[in-house]
Amino acid sequence: MTTPVQQIPTGTRWSNWSGLEEATAQAVESPASVDAVVDAVRRAREAGTTVKMAGTGHSFTGIAAPEHTMLRPEGLSGILEVDREAMTVTARAGTPLKELNLALEGLGLSLHNMGDIAEQTLAGATSTGTHGTGGTAAGLAAQLAGLELVTGTGEVVRASAQENPEVFEVARVGLGALGVLTSLTFHVEPLFVIDALEQPMSWDHALGSYDEMTAAVHHVDMYWFPHTDRMIVKQNVRTDLDPGEQEPPSGLAAWWEDELVSNVVFGALCRVGERAPDLVPRINRMATRVLTERRYSDLAHRVFVTPRRVRFREMEYAVPREAGLDVLRECRRVIDASDWRIAFPVEIRTAPADDIPLSTSHGRDSFYLAFHVPHRTDHRAYFSGLEPILRDAGGRPHWGKVHTRTAADLAPAYSRFDDFLALRERLDPDRVFANDYLRRVLGD
Repeated sequence: MTTPVQQIPTGTRWSNWSGLEEATAQAVESPASVDAVVDAVRRAREAGTTVKMAGTGHSFTGIAAPEHTMLRPEGLSGILEVDREAMTVTARAGTPLKELNLALEGLGLSLHNMGDIAEQTLAGATSTGTHGTGGTAAGLAAQLAGLELVTGTGEVVRASAQENPEVFEVARVGLGALGVLTSLTFHVEPLFVIDALEQPMSWDHALGSYDEMTAAVHHVDMYWFPHTDRMIVKQNVRTDLDPGEQEPPSGLAAWWEDELVSNVVFGALCRVGERAPDLVPRINRMATRVLTERRYSDLAHRVFVTPRRVRFREMEYAVPREAGLDVLRECRRVIDASDWRIAFPVEIRTAPADDIPLSTSHGRDSFYLAFHVPHRTDHRAYFSGLEPILRDAGGRPHWGKVHTRTAADLAPAYSRFDDFLALRERLDPDRVFANDYLRRVLGD
């Protein structure tokens, strides 16, 4: 069966969430089955063109930018199977993470860990190495039990630790270069409650107690406000509470902190800072004074995920855990010595090592540093000023966030980079899934 194709003579414009990347698709399709994906891939291969599943565009790079045919994910959404004996859930790869979280809640189940944004499709989030902080697995890809993808030759491959294990091992963080993911199987846990503590802390106190906090607390996330000595530290602890016994913040408190303060007020302050950069240090100092301690308990995904309505651009690097605090101090030294005016906090997280060849935490515990600017702000001086520090510390850039690295200098950062390229040669010999970003980071 052939999938209807929307042919657009003048092209369809695609852009990512931040507006930093744009592309033109010559055809748009919304496949609703694996067979429809196979058909689209085979047609692209025969025509010598390319095809990309675009997802929600939440990556800050052009990793999902289409060059010819763009596949939309909406028709590949929803849960396919729940295996309570194996404690796994299989979902279509176009399912947004926020929808999976709600479906799992209804089933009394949960993922172990996740980041603070849940707009991405499951395919996009796993393929780019999206991660949270702490836990026994921080990355979504490290929680996979299996996957299904359509290769560049139109073959449907199912992979797990038992079936096609060489594909499963590598394709969990596949960058969209190995195939179109059609379904993903996650290890899940019984629904659990987290005790959350958010509190202001001085720079010296936060860094001085960081190792102690991360050893004692399941999930630690810190935000440093540039031009100040202040941080907000979030400590999340798993509890034995029954999911019906949580004490979430009241509707008013949640609206005040998560919507009014974190989005409306913060967004307004960012706009002021864009128009009057010299006010940014004063605004940051004011922001740290109004933020107060907050304690509550809630279901895990409601604690992990935070609504983000203020658009931004982001660069994030994973450096070796043992070097992380020193790298953070050096980044601050450079920021303090510059004339940059940075309105967004710097986010600091950790992750345990995993065994995924192109995961930023492959083979080592990692310390993540994320730098942001409002989406209309020129990021280039700030990001390029810090990137050499991060690179020289052995840093690996997040695949879905802004960086300037190329295949030549990424290969030494990953001991199994050549294994990834070999699997790519096998699964997509004609580069049906290629685009400019993948040519830059993987080579031709």
